[in-house]
Amino acid sequence: MAKKVEYVSFSQECVDFLNLRWTEMEALRTEGGIVEPLISEHQKLKEDISACLRSSTKTYRYVLPTQVLCKCVDPNLDCRSIQKSFDSPGSFDARSIAHEVIVPFDVRNHKVLGGSTEPYVNNPLRCDSITDKNRSNQKNKVDWDRLVGVLGTVQEKDDSKFTKVIFDQILFIIYSMLDDVKVTYPVPNRISLSSTLNVMAEFLTARSGGDRLEALVTALFRVMGKAFNLYDEVRRQTVNVADVSSGMAGDIECCRQGKIVLIVEVKDRTLTLVQLDTKLATARSKKINELMFLAQGGIEISEVNAVEQRIAHEFGSGQNVYVTDIVAFAKSILILLGETGRVEYLHEVGRELDWASSPIPHRKAWASLLLQS
Repeated sequence: MAKKVEYVSFSQECVDFLNLRWTEMEALRTEGGIVEPLISEHQKLKEDISACLRSSTKTYRYVLPTQVLCKCVDPNLDCRSIQKSFDSPGSFDARSIAHEVIVPFDVRNHKVLGGSTEPYVNNPLRCDSITDKNRSNQKNKVDWDRLVGVLGTVQEKDDSKFTKVIFDQILFIIYSMLDDVKVTYPVPNRISLSSTLNVMAEFLTARSGGDRLEALVTALFRVMGKAFNLYDEVRRQTVNVADVSSGMAGDIECCRQGKIVLIVEVKDRTLTLVQLDTKLATARSKKINELMFLAQGGIEISEVNAVEQRIAHEFGSGQNVYVTDIVAFAKSILILLGETGRVEYLHEVGRELDWASSPIPHRKAWASLLLQS
């Protein structure tokens, strides 16, 4: 019996290609390793792509993702084509890809392109192609010219590698636009201690360069300081900004009556003796007696004895040093805060993620975990 051959539709090929490129884009942006796909010599092209994706004509925002995606999947297509009737050997109907692939993508990403459900049935795209001949029917001629220019360049070069770079640039800009999108955090009306701790622990399973951890820690100190009248202000610097350049004594400063009373250092890995000594020097120079390390990996195994001896020695000279991890530290605090305080804490984490403009995967992950709690 002959083996049945499975054929993948063009629409599914587009979905698969888009998902592959977007997943890689998310991973690179989350880890801080992304480089803008288009180099500086293509500055005009970059500006036009960005302007089209942010166009005041909502329909136009869907054109480049749709047309260039189709060209990536099938290089024989004419990326300027909207309808099969377009007078070109590579003409095709782009409407189905826009509505079946790009619109769902837009919905999954907080409607960053505008939330249109059927962009290709609107008046601006009731024509056969994105070309100069259809310019007179467009109200927004400036952005239409930009679309024509970008797609014309892609079609003229007709080079698969270049087409994919353009598509990556489109995704790069869309991802950047997500920084301005407001994520809704569905905080439950009530939550148990164990559920709160589970949400925190799950949130920390993904790598984030310390961003997720700092949001959890800062939010906890803000809520704790307010609830127990411990601190007038809790200051935080954004991840990857050096303490010296920011003018701060540590990752987080807890202040009372204008004075720093506690430095909190956040480590998503282990604490070393060098790190301890460096921060101790800072604390002494600023006459801050309380220093806490929230180190998720604990103390470096080979240096446990040395670190513990240093902490004991510092206590004798009036310096209090504490080492723990966020979940262990949070457990007792969240008990004292009670149910209302725990709910407020979950709200505060979302506010911290927004304040720090945390990468969209981190904000989306927090929202998803809250929805499941």
